[in-house]
Amino acid sequence: MSQLDLSGCRKRKRGERVFKFKVFGERGYPTEFNGSFHENLRALLEFGHVGRCGGAMSSWSFQLEVRRHPSMHLFLFVVEEPIELSLELRCNHCHYIGWGSHMICNKKYHFLLPAKSGSGNYCKSNVIELQGDQGHSLHGVFHPNGFGHLLCIKGSESGSGLPGHQIMDFWDRLCSGLGARKVSLKDVAKNRGMDLRLLHAVAYGKPWFGHWDYVFGRGSYGVSREMYQSAINAIQSTPLNLIIAHHLGFGTNGQNEVQIILPRYQILSSHALITLGDLFHFMLKLKFRIPKESSVADSHYPRIMSDASCRWSPKRVEMAIHVVVEALKRAEFQWVSRQQVRDMARAYVGDTGLLDFVLKSLGNHMVGKYFVRRCLNPVTKVLEYCLEDVSRAFPKQEASNFSLVEAKSKSRNKVSWGQLMRDILYMYKNILISDLNQNVVMSSNNNNGVLANIHLASRVILDSKHLVKEYRGDLETYDEANKWKIHCSVGEGENLTPYHCIVLKSNAMFDELKCEVEKTFRAMYFGLREFEAESVRDYAGPISGSDLVFKTVRPGSKIVFECNKQEGINGKVNVVDCLCGAKDDDGERLVTCDICQVWQHTRCVQIPENDEVPSIFICNACEQDIVRFRSLQ
Repeated sequence: MSQLDLSGCRKRKRGERVFKFKVFGERGYPTEFNGSFHENLRALLEFGHVGRCGGAMSSWSFQLEVRRHPSMHLFLFVVEEPIELSLELRCNHCHYIGWGSHMICNKKYHFLLPAKSGSGNYCKSNVIELQGDQGHSLHGVFHPNGFGHLLCIKGSESGSGLPGHQIMDFWDRLCSGLGARKVSLKDVAKNRGMDLRLLHAVAYGKPWFGHWDYVFGRGSYGVSREMYQSAINAIQSTPLNLIIAHHLGFGTNGQNEVQIILPRYQILSSHALITLGDLFHFMLKLKFRIPKESSVADSHYPRIMSDASCRWSPKRVEMAIHVVVEALKRAEFQWVSRQQVRDMARAYVGDTGLLDFVLKSLGNHMVGKYFVRRCLNPVTKVLEYCLEDVSRAFPKQEASNFSLVEAKSKSRNKVSWGQLMRDILYMYKNILISDLNQNVVMSSNNNNGVLANIHLASRVILDSKHLVKEYRGDLETYDEANKWKIHCSVGEGENLTPYHCIVLKSNAMFDELKCEVEKTFRAMYFGLREFEAESVRDYAGPISGSDLVFKTVRPGSKIVFECNKQEGINGKVNVVDCLCGAKDDDGERLVTCDICQVWQHTRCVQIPENDEVPSIFICNACEQDIVRFRSLQ
């Protein structure tokens, strides 16, 4: 079922409740959320506007007020998808994150937040796509057992009316309120072409979703949790002095952009930036402090151009700055008087007013990799200028190297928001993900190894897409209104369902427990629709149906009911045995050998990403067997 026709949904009645977006999902809003996941879900849906989707699926909608002035409303849709209408019985998302052994549930619940805001009529669009996420700001899906997946989240840059972090806050509140067990996601979030899982791992030691406590769930291409953490540690701790040493002498006129970028942010920082992690952490932190300026302020010299007395165009100002810097270079980094600098620049800039403005504004200002110093000579009482190449002293660990300029630079913007974003993008492309085989000539074998390790660590982090968050463990044991809880699972051997909480009276008998277990598990799992609770595993001694449950087991205990009849649980599983070490399908593109029927990653067998999978493929092992067989003939 790829589309949901909501044309049958009637217009919302006057007086029906409108919920506040920023608190929706919190305890008590709109319900207390004090039961199991399935109970909390049913309690939430009681507040929704009921509709039918294509005549086959039930749906509920909630009108959410984002703000009043100007008015902005969104609609949350919850769609109940019976397993009979699913394109596939088994959930691939469960399989990719490592929950492939879970039994198939009877239903899925889709939570959809359309990208377009609404104002009054909540059914302006007749169709909601379940399989495609082009029109959704948010698409999450839950199984009735409390395990779920965040399939899609799109912020303002993707056309949504809300920024991504607000949508993520909303999703996190929903999961917490409903009492979800675990939620997975595939982290493919990008910003300006940069993978956020890599950028934030270098800056913060965790992915962007890590701000909501999502952590490594499962790696692709054989990447383990230990490999992932080691890659983060290695790339964060890479010394900046090795990076700048690698780029010395490369580029136009012996300079490289890296030699300009690193000193720029060292000057801005209040402490020494020593490692790659320090640099990216500071740059991303600066991103939220600098306002997005106009195109004029987005020049290389935002402070100068924003001066109220500046009446010249950015192009003329930048030309004059270049002339002054070149004049100071000819002074061979010696202190020279203001009049001497003015006289040298006067040969190229005829506008003395422009020259005076630039000389006044340029003092203690960064220009590329140079810092223009200005001070009053205590003997002659004349203003003097000196040019300092900060890249020569960078990056020494002593913060005192920059103590003379820090005090004057803290209160001034030395970089615009646009320049900052260009610098982040440059460092990302040329340091984190650049192809080392196409990089500049290495200055030493040691530097070559350092940059190769950065590339390798980046690859490991990028291959760690599947994240997971555990929202709720087992419910606490407590006595409320003479009712106690017990946690039950069903299965045979190692194939068990997750434990589910069953609430009973304190004097309940085992017959009542079996009845509740059968009712709960039949309604939840496709393979247990005819389930009958049999014996209790690992219990020494006979149990009678009239025995009191809580005289036999303690409240809050876990028990397993044996079940030999589990229809529809098993499915065809591809045999994966890849060169990278992967033994299971991780969601990456695979190709199967036509002889041994074993699956391998197309990337690992050197099939280019943009090429089609060949119709006939023989793996390396089978190819070698064929060669040996021919040699025997």
